Amino acid sequence: MRRLSWVSVTALSFGLAFLYLPMLILVIFSFNDSKLVTVWAGFSTKWYGELLRNEAFLDAAWVTLRVAVISSTIATVLGTMAAWVLIRFSRFPGRSLFSGMVYAPLVMPEVITGLSLLLLFIGIGLDRGVVTIVLAHTTFSMCYVCVVVSSRLVSFDTSLEEAAFDLGATPWETFRLVTLPIIAPAVISGWLLAFTLSLDDLVIASFTAGPSATTLPIKIFSSVRLGVSPEINALSTIMISVVAIGVITASLITKRTAVQRQMDEQVALRDETSV
Repeated sequence: MRRLSWVSVTALSFGLAFLYLPMLILVIFSFNDSKLVTVWAGFSTKWYGELLRNEAFLDAAWVTLRVAVISSTIATVLGTMAAWVLIRFSRFPGRSLFSGMVYAPLVMPEVITGLSLLLLFIGIGLDRGVVTIVLAHTTFSMCYVCVVVSSRLVSFDTSLEEAAFDLGATPWETFRLVTLPIIAPAVISGWLLAFTLSLDDLVIASFTAGPSATTLPIKIFSSVRLGVSPEINALSTIMISVVAIGVITASLITKRTAVQRQMDEQVALRDETSV
């Protein structure tokens, strides 16, 4: 193995510091006793207690989670269906138009998407709230799910489906028992991507949210405009911790699955050799 040079180590150190040092400082100052976020006045966890008593932040967090779960689920279903149509049916009338409409949110500026959806909701007389945010997030996250699932369907071995048809399975049974379990990792990845995009969205939600429903990014942005408070640091620390735990858990599950698959392949190879 090639050894890292001092140039590579220095560049890597600066890159990691640029990415993670601000987060580390934010986590440290979330335990600051002072109201000033830039002046250290001693260790304290009181801002976490203040955050748990802040009804505005709690309501915004609950709205954000509901919107993220519902929109990502709908986007996963629609994105998987769109990917299936685009990959399995290469030629049908209007395919180019359909493909362009599915992938348009990938290249469309979020301001244009949010403004067009706002005009649509006003035109049909739909009051802005949780429903409009869900529709907006489903619209722009569905294309990401479609891209992820399409990349898996391209390399899918269709002979497995043909074998299921030969054994008497219906198209729905073939999809449910053969296709879906194989593409499940891509579907789950698409759902997680849509869920993350919904949690992180600010621009589109600011156009489609109303007084009755405010997402957490909008609430944080509104609070930061008046000055960063220690409660924002505490909230950000909680979010970083949740994300870190999720990434570590997913990595461990993936590693365990890979090891188990390798052991199963070795057992199967041993059985074939013995036979």
